[in-house]
Amino acid sequence: METEHACTVGDARDMTTLASDSVDLVVTSPPYPMIEMWDETFTSLNPAIGDALDAGDGERAFSLMHDELAAVWAELSRVVRPGGIVCCNVGDATRTLDGSFSQYPNHARVTADMRELGFRPLPDVLWRKPTNKANKFMGSGMLPTNAYVTLEHEYVLVFRKGADTRPFEPGADRRYESAYFWEERNDWFSDVWTDLTGTMQDRHVDDAVRNRSAAFPFALPYRLVNMYSVYGDTVLDPFWGTGTTTLASMLAGRHSHGYELDAGFAAAFDDRLDDLPARSRALVDERLDRHRAFVERCRSEDDTLGYEAEHYDFPVRTKQERRIRFYDVTDVEGTTDGYRVSYDPR
Repeated sequence: METEHACTVGDARDMTTLASDSVDLVVTSPPYPMIEMWDETFTSLNPAIGDALDAGDGERAFSLMHDELAAVWAELSRVVRPGGIVCCNVGDATRTLDGSFSQYPNHARVTADMRELGFRPLPDVLWRKPTNKANKFMGSGMLPTNAYVTLEHEYVLVFRKGADTRPFEPGADRRYESAYFWEERNDWFSDVWTDLTGTMQDRHVDDAVRNRSAAFPFALPYRLVNMYSVYGDTVLDPFWGTGTTTLASMLAGRHSHGYELDAGFAAAFDDRLDDLPARSRALVDERLDRHRAFVERCRSEDDTLGYEAEHYDFPVRTKQERRIRFYDVTDVEGTTDGYRVSYDPR
């Protein structure tokens, strides 16, 4: 198996390198409107945003920022195939402008804009970000009534393009090989995630780059890619940043494409591919070892699993898991357009 990966340095409001209906899954995290670190980026797209911020008009700035994001969502409505899935990681913002404190509901505005384009909202996820803040209070501390809840969660908004689910040919090998374990499904398809960490990302992204990108942890796109796509699918990230979605796609056996305005991010991505085959083996080992531990727990409780995996020496809970198969990255090579990744079945 081989996959291809590319990043276009350009504006995702006009993704001319992508054909219509060519993307199976989008996993992305846009700049969050009304988060101060993104003011300059949004103002460069529309100077009226900076004028609104300078005037203390938060509502106008919020609306204009989302107008810029909506142009990207409109492109998604063209490039995503019917039945394809869009996963958008976004957080709300809190800010004081002109002496007034307010929350800006980014998740609600993104949902409204996507609905206008014909995307169907599916159940979303709240994920709670790890925080090391010594003082997590906002406002007046222990005195009513002007203390505020601290935002420690973000949303993974999930949308389907159109009303119909994606069709597959009966018994499609790549769909059945892409199955996840029963116990993984129970964790992944919960609507609250508290177990995401950035371990892999922290080892390969320096602090300066991370602070410029506000990149999400590797576990988030890796989980979503496995939940909502199959081997050989094409995954898009229109706000590519440090390339975490591409990295997850590589390790999950999917093709990928990204769009990124900052050429420096794309140039730095090579460093994230160091020892990718070794990291791939470790990731597959981790998933297999967790399942084997689950099997042992079931046996200790006299819980008999009903089916045998076809490619491995362990049982599985459901018939749909029998053909599950993992692939190790064996090689990564540069191409004229990006990268080609090769795999062997485990």
